[in-house]
Amino acid sequence: MANGGPVKHGYPHLDTVRAAITALYKRLSYDTIHTFDTSVLPADVAFADVDDLYLGTQRVARELVQHFRLPDARMIVSFREMEHAANVELAAGPEYFIELNDRFRSHRRDIGAALAHEVMHVYLHRLDLSFQGTRDNEILTDTATTYLGAGWLLLDAYREDAASSQKLGYLTPEEFGYVLAKRSLIFGEDPSTWFTSAQAYTAYTKGMARARHDEQQPPLSAAGWAGRRRYAKDRRHAQDRPVQDHHAHGRPTGVPYDFTPEAHGPLRVSFPCPTCHQRIRVPVRGRVRARCALCHTVLECDT
Repeated sequence: MANGGPVKHGYPHLDTVRAAITALYKRLSYDTIHTFDTSVLPADVAFADVDDLYLGTQRVARELVQHFRLPDARMIVSFREMEHAANVELAAGPEYFIELNDRFRSHRRDIGAALAHEVMHVYLHRLDLSFQGTRDNEILTDTATTYLGAGWLLLDAYREDAASSQKLGYLTPEEFGYVLAKRSLIFGEDPSTWFTSAQAYTAYTKGMARARHDEQQPPLSAAGWAGRRRYAKDRRHAQDRPVQDHHAHGRPTGVPYDFTPEAHGPLRVSFPCPTCHQRIRVPVRGRVRARCALCHTVLECDT
């Protein structure tokens, strides 16, 4: 939790974020992910200053438990002084003990954001889905919280001005915006109307631009002129290169695609699906329509 300190910006964790999206599709499946097509709504986690602190916190926790389909899980929430925003004790259940930073006693509108992250820890624990290392596992948790419909709360908790700052979670604001944009593109949902933080809205628009950029990389047909020109050059080099030289040269620098020769057959190109980032491999033969086996996205390609 950044509380008055500097807030990191940009996309330093983008590779891990993309790996987390792929891991969600592999572990949950396309059908399960699409059961989360509706986000947690602001009214579900609204918390007025006149509400009882503990009763209100338990109510919000129950809403998040229901959203993440954990009907037999009970969250017992308390407050204490601590460095981080929150902590959850991951046991066998059905009861899980969550501690929130004392700061939230007077910043109640952000309690839903803190609880969303901790309830997702429980969800991933039950799925037995984790990444190696604390940093990568927390990035997985932030990404899953956002992709499955509650992470807009974490982004909305980001506020920054000349005198103060607050940010929850391990992702940067722009990375939260990126994952939220990825979700918006598959479900047609516009979360921007829910933001109370102007900085959150800005981060979301930047994340959306980055997510759109994923959809405009060759060999996708929507790629821009410069990308298409670079792709054509790399393709010529790949076609002219002997089969045994491809492994020595590796992937062209700074591009997401990779050419793979066949001993008998056409050259193939592999590239990440712009939705789930699973790599797709198709023959190099002009216009091709490909369907991602993991997220079912149909892609128009010009290989």
